[in-house]
Amino acid sequence: MTGDYKALKLIASSNPHIRNNEDTRSIMLDVLIALVPALGWSVYRFGFRALVAALVSVGSAMCWEWAYRKALKKPQMLGDLSAAVTGLLLAMVCPVTLPYWMLIIGNFFAIVVVKQLYGGLGKNFMNPALAGRAALVACYASQMTNWIAPGEKAPLSLSGVDVVTAATPMAMIGEDFAGLSAQYSVGDLFIGWVGGSAGEISAMMLLIGGLYLIFRKVISWHIPVAYIGTVAVLALLTAPAGASAVTYMLYSIFGGGLMLGAFFMATDYVTSPVTKKGQIIFGIGCGLLTVFIRKFGSFPEGVCYSILLMNCTVWIIDKHVKPVRFGVDPAAEKAKKEAAK
Repeated sequence: MTGDYKALKLIASSNPHIRNNEDTRSIMLDVLIALVPALGWSVYRFGFRALVAALVSVGSAMCWEWAYRKALKKPQMLGDLSAAVTGLLLAMVCPVTLPYWMLIIGNFFAIVVVKQLYGGLGKNFMNPALAGRAALVACYASQMTNWIAPGEKAPLSLSGVDVVTAATPMAMIGEDFAGLSAQYSVGDLFIGWVGGSAGEISAMMLLIGGLYLIFRKVISWHIPVAYIGTVAVLALLTAPAGASAVTYMLYSIFGGGLMLGAFFMATDYVTSPVTKKGQIIFGIGCGLLTVFIRKFGSFPEGVCYSILLMNCTVWIIDKHVKPVRFGVDPAAEKAKKEAAK
């Protein structure tokens, strides 16, 4: 070895020693970028109210986070963009015609009650945006089920304006699948020529965003594939009599909020399992609950509640699928625990 090692500038630091340039801000920025295609399509379909609603939702989410942390004299975390992602996702799962003040209330529940009261980012046990949506459905059921008809443009102000509304594909699939298939083709659902929220009308745009997140390695394929695959298999097995099983399956996976939930909601780092095996179990559970709620529940869409319910099981999934520590004999550890009882 040549050279004087004493001239080297060595820096001692705590582990981990392997690092990369990714941080919370860069990850959240990628999620925002991935949602742009679906948001842009909703603006094209429903008008600029969809964009204004998204801006109001994002702004109110960030304001609630700032106000809460300011009141409790905690460091501000707006720069990590997590509140912006929550606000945008909440806007994506609500009707375009929802009054702006209701979005503000929904963001209060999502940011303050679900996220900040549990300690902030990384400590919430359920997805804040979906919890906000569930709260809005519980408080304002009629407004949260008021979907603008395909081809209609929503005015920026709904005061004194009558907006034509229509049932979403998910509302029709369980009651009148023949009528649904006659009114909308599979291509209509995939591209986005249907009614619904900004985050459910175009499976194609959501798929583009989801693939972007996988390409950027923000998420892995395990949860989306397990989730969508489970819904697809169950749809094939439960197709209505006289209907093509494959056609019914395609309507089930392209309609509703499945794509948004599978790629953007269920994959949330904080509220999903950490191991690959656990993520597959989590995705399968979400798929099972989604189909059961769609089939037997009073709500036509089961994505929101299925993910929230599975969020509550993450701790037990992680507990039972955690990998064995290096150098530990599982049999010896089990015997040791049994002897200690």
